[in-house]
Amino acid sequence: MESEVNAESPGTPSADVLAVVPRLAQLSNAVNRGRLTERAAEAAGLALDRPAVGVLMTLHVADRPLRIGEIAERMQVVGPHVTRQVQSLERRGLVHRVSDPHDRRASLIEPTSEGTEAANRYASSLVGWFSEAISGWTDEERADLGRLLGRLVDDVTAHLGRLEEG
Repeated sequence: MESEVNAESPGTPSADVLAVVPRLAQLSNAVNRGRLTERAAEAAGLALDRPAVGVLMTLHVADRPLRIGEIAERMQVVGPHVTRQVQSLERRGLVHRVSDPHDRRASLIEPTSEGTEAANRYASSLVGWFSEAISGWTDEERADLGRLLGRLVDDVTAHLGRLEEG
């Protein structure tokens, strides 16, 4: 297998790395064009736009209630954007604020039981869709996808973090 950098031309990415970039763009375009987020929200009975679904799912997968800034950081967006979405989700009864035990001036956001149920329905819809899409794959191929995709996300996130620090 080629290394990350082309040995014949240092500084030039290798062909295997270059081949991945358009495939990632193609996957992103297919998911967006197919309106997967919107379809899953509809299937879950959620009348929410993509940003609101993103906030709800960020809270759903968190291991604890989060501050607005933490939600924004995890979603890689700005705080005011998240504040508007949280207010909309609060009006719909899908999230609520709880006091921060470490700072009484601050509040944390967490899903309500209705929000948790909605997020579970949404996640089930997505899992069902992806399961159908890869139904012809072997167990080994599915395991490889999960392992490699997890590694890619972790490495890209770490690399971007280093770029922001530098």
